[in-house]
Amino acid sequence: MTIPETLSEPILSTTTTEDIETLDHVQEIEAVIGSLAVDQKVMVGHSDEGYLWKFKYGSVEVFVQLTGINDEDTLTVWSFVLPLPAKNEAQLFRKLLEMNWLTTFEARFGIVDDHVVILSTRTVAELSPGEISRAITIVATLADENDEALRAEFGESKLNNG
Repeated sequence: MTIPETLSEPILSTTTTEDIETLDHVQEIEAVIGSLAVDQKVMVGHSDEGYLWKFKYGSVEVFVQLTGINDEDTLTVWSFVLPLPAKNEAQLFRKLLEMNWLTTFEARFGIVDDHVVILSTRTVAELSPGEISRAITIVATLADENDEALRAEFGESKLNNG
């Protein structure tokens, strides 16, 4: 998916009921991102596969993907917090599992492309503006609150140093 440097203007050229629902979700996502984006620079891409946004919040980049408006489509929000491999991975993974239980609300830690991420995903079925806002805010906040501490404690393993 190609991501231009700025938000696109018109999203839809013809309007159907499905388009209105998509536009509502897109507008809500863009409103939330606009309130959180540190430098107000937001990148967005749109294709047949949906929408993808990227913005900076504190010390992290946050990604938001909306695959469509059908009940089985998804809203996924994620942020990379630590590259892998890391020092003391067994201890790191235990800590992340404990944090998943105690502190991540509807989000969770996971592993994607050799990175620890914090993510939230939900189907679009009955998706409300409050749920959109909460998912984006929780992921952005937890990633920003935890990335530096996790990097300081678990940083790069000797495998990455040569």
